[in-house]
Amino acid sequence: MDSKERIAEGENSNWRERKDKLFFGIVVILSFITISPIALILYKLIVKGYKQINLDFFFKVAPDTLQAMTAVRNGELLPGGIANGITGTLLMVAVASVIAIPLSILIGIFLYENQGKQYANLIRSLTDILQGVPSVVLGIIAYIWIVQGITKGFSALAGSVALAIMMLPLIIRSTEETLKMLPISIKEAGAALGVPYHKIILKVMIPSGFSGLMTGILLSISRVIGETAPLMLTTLGSTAINLNITKPTSAVPLQIWEFYNNPNMIDLVWSSSLFLLGFVLTLNIIAKRISNQFN
Repeated sequence: MDSKERIAEGENSNWRERKDKLFFGIVVILSFITISPIALILYKLIVKGYKQINLDFFFKVAPDTLQAMTAVRNGELLPGGIANGITGTLLMVAVASVIAIPLSILIGIFLYENQGKQYANLIRSLTDILQGVPSVVLGIIAYIWIVQGITKGFSALAGSVALAIMMLPLIIRSTEETLKMLPISIKEAGAALGVPYHKIILKVMIPSGFSGLMTGILLSISRVIGETAPLMLTTLGSTAINLNITKPTSAVPLQIWEFYNNPNMIDLVWSSSLFLLGFVLTLNIIAKRISNQFN
């Protein structure tokens, strides 16, 4: 190789290095632009919301307008908290999970076992369509089915049904995709040993895909826990702690909306939003840890 070829090769190498650095810099800049809104939102919530976070915030109900107005005029922290919203949210999410999780897993197993069949393809298509339906539409459906048809009034049950419908698509698809990733040899080994079909599913397939199933469940809960529109049409809200699923109850998203419409409770808007964001972030971290641990 003569000197000209070596010089040309060196120039090409330098040009490739400059292109790599340029591309890396562009990726870093675009990544920063992408995460900057999230960072600004977190900063704003923390700065505005941390003042109201105390024991009363978790164990007392929201103050009335007079109490809030008095506290604002005196420059004090708002009395009370969002205990009624926290208990209502946990109640409805628990009931929705009881409804959605078993049904979704069974449907996901059915889709996995009947891949390519016309009826399974129809269910899969309907699941994808359901995932794109606006939450307010699901709230209207729950209003017609439960509020008007069963409880004859707003109730936590109606809100739970609306949230359960929203949870179905994500758990169904995560169940199906998780089972697809499992080696077929696991299923064949159980069948070769003479294990009944239902036991192969319950004691072999589901435990083997536990991480994927649990991740889908937690992510579906994270999605519905911040929904407001369907709850406005189904649960209405309550100023007291209510654990009766046939009666109206509150939820943290509903309380945020109510606080927003009261200028004296703006501080509780920030604190409630910070709590809700932290709760959802915790669920996502748990889902990630479970996925990594069991994989």
